[in-house]
Amino acid sequence: MEKRVIALGFFDGVHLGHAELIKKAKERAGSIGARPAVLTFDRHPDSLVSGKEVELISSPEDRAELIRRYFGVEDIISLRFDEGMMKMPWDKFVEWLAGDLGAVGFVAGHDFRFGWKGEGDTEKLKSKSAEAGLCCDIIPRVELDGVTVSSTYIRSLLKAGDVETAARFLGHPHTLTDSVRFGYRLGSKLGTPTINMRFEQGVLAPAYGVYAARVTIDGESLRRFAVTNVGVRPTVSGEGTVSVESYILDYDGNLYGKRVRLEFMRFMRPERRFENVDALKEQIFRDRKETEKYFGIEK
Repeated sequence: MEKRVIALGFFDGVHLGHAELIKKAKERAGSIGARPAVLTFDRHPDSLVSGKEVELISSPEDRAELIRRYFGVEDIISLRFDEGMMKMPWDKFVEWLAGDLGAVGFVAGHDFRFGWKGEGDTEKLKSKSAEAGLCCDIIPRVELDGVTVSSTYIRSLLKAGDVETAARFLGHPHTLTDSVRFGYRLGSKLGTPTINMRFEQGVLAPAYGVYAARVTIDGESLRRFAVTNVGVRPTVSGEGTVSVESYILDYDGNLYGKRVRLEFMRFMRPERRFENVDALKEQIFRDRKETEKYFGIEK
């Protein structure tokens, strides 16, 4: 079995604090001839423990993709967090990681808790690791501008539409990846063809409104720019379903079914209802001009 140094946590959003864990796991693994790995779960543990669903910053797919893209770690262990996992005693969890997953070392954050009723903490993890001859590194609190970097804080920024500050705490833009869906095709009729995406169930949507965004199509290296609306499209739809609709600047092609990565760069204005479709069309072109200005696109 291949030896692993495992970074432990949930890694929602893959922020600056998580970055320190992953970098340390890579460093430690390299020093002892092991493979760096990141352990996460399919759902937030607090959702099962508290019975109240925790909205996620990123889907499991986006979480894994961010770890691969920014840190080059391919070994991502996504465990199902069910009642059996929740009730596993903390010491048995460590033994299981070492025995079944080949862990020879761990990296965890200063406030990491694990095991049934959260009885495991960093002191117990260090003690148990030492007994078993495993290495264990604990990463101290990471702060930015005097604020502790945390998924909870970043969620509050996204809900307020402050994607620029969120990007500073994440270390990268807030990301959504999805397959392009069929929509109303109203954009094509307005001369601004759009692609339609949605947030996976359980993933929070940033504040409703219009954003300047970057777009990557099917993993291509070329980054495109878009005007993106997040919301319920009050002018043309009464469904109330949250959608993500992007008008990609200077792009002509059929993207239905393609995988698209959307990066939210700047909040431009709140979503609002327009008197008619013509008024909406005029605003879309103003949004385009504002987006071009933000990205420095000269016309």
